Amino acid sequence: MRWKPNPEPDSDPLSPDPNPIPSPKPPIPIPDPPPYPNPPVRPPIPQLVVRTARLSAVFNPLLLAVLMVFTTLIAIPVAAAPVSVRFSEGVTHGFLLVRSLAGDIVGHGEITQMVAEGDLVESQLVFRFIDGSLHDEKVAFSQQRVFTLISYRLVQRGPSFPEQLDVSIDRGSAQYTVRSQRGMQGKEDVQSGQFDLPKDVYNGMLIMVSKNLPKGADETVSVLAFTPAPQVVPVQLHAIEEQSIQIGDRSSKATQFVFTPQLGMMKEWLGKVTGKLPAEFHYDCWIMVDGTPSFVQYEGPLQLLAPILRIELVSPRLQAKQDEKKTSLK
Repeated sequence: MRWKPNPEPDSDPLSPDPNPIPSPKPPIPIPDPPPYPNPPVRPPIPQLVVRTARLSAVFNPLLLAVLMVFTTLIAIPVAAAPVSVRFSEGVTHGFLLVRSLAGDIVGHGEITQMVAEGDLVESQLVFRFIDGSLHDEKVAFSQQRVFTLISYRLVQRGPSFPEQLDVSIDRGSAQYTVRSQRGMQGKEDVQSGQFDLPKDVYNGMLIMVSKNLPKGADETVSVLAFTPAPQVVPVQLHAIEEQSIQIGDRSSKATQFVFTPQLGMMKEWLGKVTGKLPAEFHYDCWIMVDGTPSFVQYEGPLQLLAPILRIELVSPRLQAKQDEKKTSLK
Protein backbone atom coordinates (compact mmCIF):
# COMPACT_ATOMS: atom_id res chain seq x y z
CA MET A 1 0.00 0.00 0.00
CA ARG A 2 1.34 3.40 -1.02
CA TRP A 3 1.03 6.48 1.15
CA LYS A 4 -1.16 9.18 -0.46
CA PRO A 5 -0.20 12.72 0.49
CA ASN A 6 -3.77 14.05 0.09
CA PRO A 7 -6.12 11.15 0.30
CA GLU A 8 -9.69 11.71 -0.74
CA PRO A 9 -12.43 10.79 1.67
CA ASP A 10 -13.27 7.16 1.38
CA SER A 11 -16.86 6.39 0.85
CA ASP A 12 -16.37 2.94 2.26
CA PRO A 13 -15.65 3.20 6.01
CA LEU A 14 -14.62 -0.41 6.12
CA SER A 15 -11.87 -0.02 3.57
CA PRO A 16 -8.30 0.02 4.93
CA ASP A 17 -6.85 3.40 6.03
CA PRO A 18 -4.41 4.60 3.37
CA ASN A 19 -2.30 6.36 6.12
CA PRO A 20 -2.50 4.17 9.16
CA ILE A 21 -1.05 5.47 12.46
CA PRO A 22 1.69 3.18 13.63
CA SER A 23 0.96 1.49 16.94
CA PRO A 24 3.19 2.51 19.85
CA LYS A 25 6.08 0.26 20.75
CA PRO A 26 5.75 -1.63 24.03
CA PRO A 27 7.94 -0.24 26.90
CA ILE A 28 11.24 -1.88 27.50
CA PRO A 29 11.03 -3.75 30.79
CA ILE A 30 13.47 -2.50 33.46
CA PRO A 31 14.75 -5.18 35.75
CA ASP A 32 14.29 -4.75 39.48
CA PRO A 33 17.45 -3.37 41.11
CA PRO A 34 19.34 -5.77 43.33
CA PRO A 35 18.81 -5.22 47.06
CA TYR A 36 21.32 -2.80 48.65
CA PRO A 37 23.39 -2.11 45.55
CA ASN A 38 25.59 0.35 47.46
CA PRO A 39 25.45 -0.42 51.18
CA PRO A 40 25.91 2.78 53.27
CA VAL A 41 29.33 3.25 54.81
CA ARG A 42 29.11 4.25 58.48
CA PRO A 43 31.78 6.81 59.47
CA PRO A 44 33.96 5.82 62.39
CA ILE A 45 32.90 7.14 65.79
CA PRO A 46 35.63 9.44 67.10
CA GLN A 47 37.48 8.42 70.24
CA LEU A 48 38.11 10.87 73.03
CA VAL A 49 41.46 10.63 74.76
CA VAL A 50 41.82 12.38 78.11
CA ARG A 51 45.35 12.96 79.37
CA THR A 52 46.42 14.60 82.62
CA ALA A 53 49.38 14.17 84.93
CA ARG A 54 47.60 11.27 86.59
CA LEU A 55 45.16 10.08 83.91
CA SER A 56 45.55 8.57 80.44
CA ALA A 57 42.53 6.64 79.12
CA VAL A 58 40.56 6.01 75.94
CA PHE A 59 36.78 6.01 76.31
CA ASN A 60 34.69 3.26 74.73
CA PRO A 61 33.48 4.65 71.36
CA LEU A 62 29.88 3.53 71.85
CA LEU A 63 29.74 5.00 75.35
CA LEU A 64 31.20 8.25 74.04
CA ALA A 65 28.54 8.46 71.32
CA VAL A 66 25.82 8.05 73.95
CA LEU A 67 27.42 10.70 76.16
CA MET A 68 27.68 13.12 73.25
CA VAL A 69 23.95 12.75 72.61
CA PHE A 70 23.17 13.38 76.28
CA THR A 71 25.38 16.46 76.24
CA THR A 72 23.06 18.26 73.84
CA LEU A 73 20.13 17.41 76.09
CA ILE A 74 21.73 18.13 79.45
CA ALA A 75 23.76 21.28 78.82
CA ILE A 76 20.67 23.41 78.28
CA PRO A 77 21.10 27.13 79.11
CA VAL A 78 19.41 28.16 82.33
CA ALA A 79 17.31 31.30 82.20
CA ALA A 80 18.78 34.14 84.24
CA ALA A 81 17.42 37.58 85.08
CA PRO A 82 18.56 40.83 86.74
CA VAL A 83 17.96 41.09 90.50
CA SER A 84 15.68 43.83 91.77
CA VAL A 85 17.02 46.32 94.30
CA ARG A 86 15.36 45.82 97.69
CA PHE A 87 18.17 47.25 99.85
CA SER A 88 20.25 50.02 98.31
CA GLU A 89 24.00 49.94 98.82
CA GLY A 90 25.89 52.92 100.28
CA VAL A 91 29.06 53.75 102.17
CA THR A 92 30.72 50.65 103.63
CA HIS A 93 34.07 49.88 105.22
CA GLY A 94 34.49 46.38 106.56
CA PHE A 95 37.30 44.07 107.64
CA LEU A 96 37.61 40.37 106.92
CA LEU A 97 39.61 37.40 108.11
CA VAL A 98 40.72 34.64 105.73
CA ARG A 99 41.18 31.15 107.14
CA SER A 100 41.90 27.71 105.76
CA LEU A 101 39.29 25.01 106.39
CA ALA A 102 41.56 23.82 109.20
CA GLY A 103 41.07 27.19 110.91
CA ASP A 104 44.52 28.67 110.30
CA ILE A 105 44.67 32.39 109.46
CA VAL A 106 46.11 32.75 105.93
CA GLY A 107 45.25 36.37 105.17
CA HIS A 108 43.29 39.52 105.93
CA GLY A 109 40.76 41.42 103.85
CA GLU A 110 39.19 44.82 103.57
CA ILE A 111 36.14 46.01 101.66
CA THR A 112 35.39 49.64 100.87
CA GLN A 113 32.35 51.00 99.09
CA MET A 114 31.07 54.46 98.26
CA VAL A 115 28.52 56.18 96.04
CA ALA A 116 30.39 57.92 93.22
CA GLU A 117 27.59 59.86 91.52
CA GLY A 118 23.88 59.36 91.09
CA ASP A 119 23.15 55.69 91.63
CA LEU A 120 26.65 54.54 90.64
CA VAL A 121 28.42 52.62 93.42
CA GLU A 122 32.10 51.69 93.43
CA SER A 123 33.25 48.76 95.54
CA GLN A 124 36.70 47.29 96.15
CA LEU A 125 37.59 44.03 97.90
CA VAL A 126 41.25 43.36 98.76
CA PHE A 127 42.76 40.23 100.32
CA ARG A 128 46.42 40.18 101.34
CA PHE A 129 47.80 36.75 102.16
CA ILE A 130 50.59 35.77 104.50
CA ASP A 131 52.49 34.22 101.57
CA GLY A 132 52.45 37.57 99.72
CA SER A 133 49.55 36.79 97.38
CA LEU A 134 47.08 39.50 96.44
CA HIS A 135 43.40 39.46 95.45
CA ASP A 136 42.19 42.90 94.31
CA GLU A 137 38.64 43.11 92.93
CA LYS A 138 36.93 46.34 91.83
CA VAL A 139 33.28 46.58 90.82
CA ALA A 140 31.25 49.57 89.65
CA PHE A 141 27.49 49.04 89.45
CA SER A 142 24.22 50.93 89.24
CA GLN A 143 21.19 50.23 91.41
CA GLN A 144 18.27 51.85 89.63
CA ARG A 145 15.42 49.34 90.08
CA VAL A 146 17.81 46.45 89.31
CA PHE A 147 21.51 45.87 89.98
CA THR A 148 23.60 46.35 86.82
CA LEU A 149 27.34 45.72 86.54
CA ILE A 150 29.02 48.68 84.83
CA SER A 151 32.72 47.75 85.01
CA TYR A 152 34.84 45.01 86.56
CA ARG A 153 38.55 44.57 87.31
CA LEU A 154 40.22 41.60 89.00
CA VAL A 155 43.90 41.10 89.86
CA GLN A 156 45.07 37.80 91.39
CA ARG A 157 48.76 37.09 91.79
CA GLY A 158 51.03 35.13 94.08
CA PRO A 159 51.51 31.49 95.10
CA SER A 160 47.97 31.18 96.49
CA PHE A 161 46.62 31.33 92.91
CA PRO A 162 47.40 28.63 90.32
CA GLU A 163 46.80 31.19 87.55
CA GLN A 164 48.05 34.78 87.66
CA LEU A 165 45.21 36.97 86.39
CA ASP A 166 44.55 40.57 85.46
CA VAL A 167 41.14 40.96 83.80
CA SER A 168 38.98 43.98 83.08
CA ILE A 169 35.73 44.61 81.22
CA ASP A 170 33.56 47.69 80.71
CA ARG A 171 29.88 47.81 79.76
CA GLY A 172 30.04 51.19 78.05
CA SER A 173 32.88 50.42 75.65
CA ALA A 174 32.27 46.62 75.58
CA GLN A 175 36.07 46.29 75.75
CA TYR A 176 37.73 43.47 77.69
CA THR A 177 41.36 42.61 78.40
CA VAL A 178 42.66 39.39 79.92
CA ARG A 179 46.26 38.89 81.04
CA SER A 180 46.85 35.36 82.27
CA GLN A 181 49.88 33.36 83.28
CA ARG A 182 50.00 29.72 84.33
CA GLY A 183 51.90 29.59 87.61
CA MET A 184 54.49 32.08 88.78
CA GLN A 185 57.00 31.37 85.99
CA GLY A 186 54.67 30.75 83.04
CA LYS A 187 54.50 32.81 79.87
CA GLU A 188 51.98 35.65 79.98
CA ASP A 189 49.12 35.50 77.50
CA VAL A 190 47.22 38.68 76.59
CA GLN A 191 43.75 38.61 75.03
CA SER A 192 41.48 41.55 74.25
CA GLY A 193 38.35 42.26 72.26
CA GLN A 194 34.71 43.32 72.36
CA PHE A 195 32.03 41.69 74.49
CA ASP A 196 28.53 42.97 75.25
CA LEU A 197 27.74 42.43 78.92
CA PRO A 198 24.35 40.81 79.60
CA LYS A 199 22.13 42.68 82.06
CA ASP A 200 22.28 39.90 84.66
CA VAL A 201 26.08 39.48 84.95
CA TYR A 202 27.22 39.85 88.59
CA ASN A 203 30.95 39.21 88.91
CA GLY A 204 32.02 40.29 92.38
CA MET A 205 28.36 40.87 93.38
CA LEU A 206 26.91 37.45 94.21
CA ILE A 207 26.76 38.06 97.96
CA MET A 208 25.25 41.49 97.40
CA VAL A 209 22.47 40.26 95.11
CA SER A 210 21.79 37.32 97.46
CA LYS A 211 21.04 39.81 100.24
CA ASN A 212 18.33 41.30 98.01
CA LEU A 213 16.47 38.07 97.27
CA PRO A 214 13.12 37.56 99.02
CA LYS A 215 13.32 35.12 101.92
CA GLY A 216 13.32 31.53 100.68
CA ALA A 217 13.54 32.53 97.02
CA ASP A 218 15.94 30.98 94.53
CA GLU A 219 17.38 32.90 91.61
CA THR A 220 19.65 32.25 88.65
CA VAL A 221 22.07 34.98 87.59
CA SER A 222 25.20 35.01 85.43
CA VAL A 223 28.92 35.50 85.90
CA LEU A 224 31.73 35.77 83.37
CA ALA A 225 34.38 33.07 83.18
CA PHE A 226 37.52 34.23 81.37
CA THR A 227 38.77 31.25 79.35
CA PRO A 228 40.52 33.54 78.30
CA ALA A 229 37.70 35.16 76.28
CA PRO A 230 34.62 36.02 78.42
CA GLN A 231 32.08 33.22 78.66
CA VAL A 232 28.68 33.61 80.35
CA VAL A 233 28.02 30.99 83.03
CA PRO A 234 24.61 30.82 84.80
CA VAL A 235 24.86 30.50 88.59
CA GLN A 236 22.01 29.32 90.78
CA LEU A 237 21.63 31.10 94.13
CA HIS A 238 19.83 28.54 96.26
CA ALA A 239 18.76 29.07 99.88
CA ILE A 240 18.83 25.68 101.60
CA GLU A 241 18.53 26.04 105.38
CA GLU A 242 18.82 28.26 108.44
CA GLN A 243 21.65 27.91 110.92
CA SER A 244 22.07 29.33 114.40
CA ILE A 245 24.78 31.97 114.89
CA GLN A 246 26.12 33.73 117.96
CA ILE A 247 26.25 37.54 118.23
CA GLY A 248 27.87 38.51 121.51
CA ASP A 249 25.71 37.00 124.23
CA ARG A 250 22.66 36.42 122.03
CA SER A 251 21.85 33.99 119.23
CA SER A 252 20.24 34.57 115.86
CA LYS A 253 19.67 32.81 112.52
CA ALA A 254 21.53 32.94 109.21
CA THR A 255 20.39 31.46 105.91
CA GLN A 256 22.84 29.28 104.04
CA PHE A 257 23.03 29.95 100.30
CA VAL A 258 24.67 27.60 97.82
CA PHE A 259 26.10 29.20 94.68
CA THR A 260 26.16 26.54 91.94
CA PRO A 261 27.51 27.30 88.44
CA GLN A 262 25.34 25.63 85.79
CA LEU A 263 27.92 24.15 83.40
CA GLY A 264 25.86 21.18 82.27
CA MET A 265 26.38 17.70 83.68
CA MET A 266 28.64 16.58 80.87
CA LYS A 267 31.03 19.54 81.10
CA GLU A 268 31.09 19.26 84.87
CA TRP A 269 31.81 15.53 84.71
CA LEU A 270 34.63 15.98 82.21
CA GLY A 271 36.03 18.81 84.30
CA LYS A 272 36.18 16.60 87.37
CA VAL A 273 37.75 13.72 85.44
CA THR A 274 40.45 15.88 83.87
CA GLY A 275 41.12 17.82 87.06
CA LYS A 276 39.89 21.11 85.63
CA LEU A 277 37.07 21.46 88.17
CA PRO A 278 37.08 20.71 91.90
CA ALA A 279 35.11 17.66 93.06
CA GLU A 280 32.64 19.82 95.01
CA PHE A 281 31.89 22.56 92.51
CA HIS A 282 29.81 25.00 94.53
CA TYR A 283 30.26 27.83 97.00
CA ASP A 284 28.57 28.40 100.36
CA CYS A 285 27.56 31.72 101.89
CA TRP A 286 25.68 32.53 105.11
CA ILE A 287 23.56 35.69 105.28
CA MET A 288 21.27 37.09 107.96
CA VAL A 289 18.07 37.81 106.03
CA ASP A 290 15.71 38.97 108.79
CA GLY A 291 15.22 42.72 108.71
CA THR A 292 18.27 44.33 107.14
CA PRO A 293 20.36 41.53 105.57
CA SER A 294 23.99 41.12 106.62
CA PHE A 295 26.92 38.99 105.46
CA VAL A 296 28.12 36.36 107.95
CA GLN A 297 30.54 33.92 106.28
CA TYR A 298 31.71 32.54 102.94
CA GLU A 299 33.35 29.22 102.06
CA GLY A 300 34.84 28.54 98.66
CA PRO A 301 37.87 29.16 96.45
CA LEU A 302 38.79 32.61 95.14
CA GLN A 303 39.93 30.94 91.92
CA LEU A 304 38.70 27.75 90.27
CA LEU A 305 41.55 25.44 91.31
CA ALA A 306 42.66 27.44 94.35
CA PRO A 307 42.19 26.07 97.90
CA ILE A 308 38.81 26.43 99.60
CA LEU A 309 38.90 29.29 102.09
CA ARG A 310 36.68 30.49 104.92
CA ILE A 311 36.08 34.25 104.92
CA GLU A 312 34.43 35.89 107.93
CA LEU A 313 33.90 39.32 109.42
CA VAL A 314 36.26 40.71 112.03
CA SER A 315 35.72 43.80 114.18
CA PRO A 316 38.44 46.37 114.87
CA ARG A 317 39.29 46.82 118.55
CA LEU A 318 41.46 49.21 120.49
CA GLN A 319 44.83 48.06 121.70
CA ALA A 320 45.46 48.40 125.41
CA LYS A 321 47.50 51.46 126.37
CA GLN A 322 50.90 51.03 128.00
CA ASP A 323 49.74 52.16 131.45
CA GLU A 324 46.73 49.82 131.23
CA LYS A 325 49.07 46.92 130.48
CA LYS A 326 51.15 47.77 133.60
CA THR A 327 48.02 47.94 135.72
CA SER A 328 46.82 44.55 134.48
CA LEU A 329 50.18 42.99 135.41
CA LYS A 330 49.91 44.08 139.07
